[in-house]
Amino acid sequence: MISPSTTETSGASHVQPSRKALIIGAGIAGPVAAILLRRAGIESAIYEAWPYSKGIGGGLQIAPNGMHVMDEIGLANELISRGSVAEAFDFYSQGGERLGSINREMERRFGQPAVNVCRATLNEILIDKAWCACVSLYFEKRLIKIDDRGDQPIIAYFADGTTAEGDFLIGADGVHSVARRQVVPDGPQPFNTGLIGFGGFVPHAVLDGRPIGRHVETTFGQSGFFGYGYCSPDPNDGVMWWSTQPAHGMDAAMFRALDPATLKQHLRGFHRGWHDPIPDIIEAAENIVVTDTLDVATLPTWSRKRSLLIGDAAHATSPHAGQGASLALEDAMRLARLMQEGQELGATFQAFEAERRPRTEKIVAMARRNGNSKREFSATGAWVRNQMLKWLLPLGAKGMDFMYAYDARAV
Repeated sequence: MISPSTTETSGASHVQPSRKALIIGAGIAGPVAAILLRRAGIESAIYEAWPYSKGIGGGLQIAPNGMHVMDEIGLANELISRGSVAEAFDFYSQGGERLGSINREMERRFGQPAVNVCRATLNEILIDKAWCACVSLYFEKRLIKIDDRGDQPIIAYFADGTTAEGDFLIGADGVHSVARRQVVPDGPQPFNTGLIGFGGFVPHAVLDGRPIGRHVETTFGQSGFFGYGYCSPDPNDGVMWWSTQPAHGMDAAMFRALDPATLKQHLRGFHRGWHDPIPDIIEAAENIVVTDTLDVATLPTWSRKRSLLIGDAAHATSPHAGQGASLALEDAMRLARLMQEGQELGATFQAFEAERRPRTEKIVAMARRNGNSKREFSATGAWVRNQMLKWLLPLGAKGMDFMYAYDARAV
């Protein structure tokens, strides 16, 4: 243990013994929680199951509500410079008819822009910041169980035979969370929404003939969905793309087992006849990432004794609301703020869950509903959906303001 630290709350200072957090998972919520807990005088060590890597995942968007947290830890400008600001989200039909646009003027309306970024870039930025904040990081540490006995330190056991001790544990290990199985032993498994995601990056040159500017362009097909937009100034792989498709009895592992040529042939066939530049993007695509679209709608509890779940471990959301990363960032910020108040640990965990659960579950449910419009339709059904979207997009956009207007610093 390090020496007692003084923390400020409500203008009055009090001394509390420093505590150590064991954080499981070095994705998004874990490193940011560690950085912000450090500010609150709480030491952290992060344990990540995977080897350290700079090349994993596809692209994602950090919405204004997530960017407020990035700003709080001094990373907003770096994210903007290494990513790409998204100034609108445009929707098209499979034949190229424009259906509408949402998420315009985000920075003016909400104080921060929406920013597209490669997941690997975001991860690298967060890990580097955590190292700079003197957070201990350990890779290839796959959690197998948690031992939490009253007045003893909490112990995390890892698959390589090592253990770690701390005062409390934060499970930030994603949709397939091992910590979740310890906190809620008989709890629900992640729900497979029946959609498969394909994605990756292509060079800027692929979009040369289409002046999309800083807009993300997305397309509703008769079956499935396709999107693309700039995510980095790198001309070689600075455009992110994704395809969402009904699973039809396949899962992501079955697609990942295919050789690259066969996988590309599947994408060609699925999106045959879709408007430009979708065929060009598919031709240029390499290193295609395939994922099942999972969510965790609700858990009976987010904590057990001295362990707490945050981010996707607590409330995994499918990607159809663009909020997974931003909710993880919010969780980290709110947990650190509540920890600073110096309440008893169980009370802090309950306060965190009571505050965060209504918002996150509302967004998980919204994302699942949004995914339903990307399933398979008859030709007539797709036409009706497209006509409805023209009316619904402006109304739906207003209904999403609650997500973006939230500032975790000001709650």
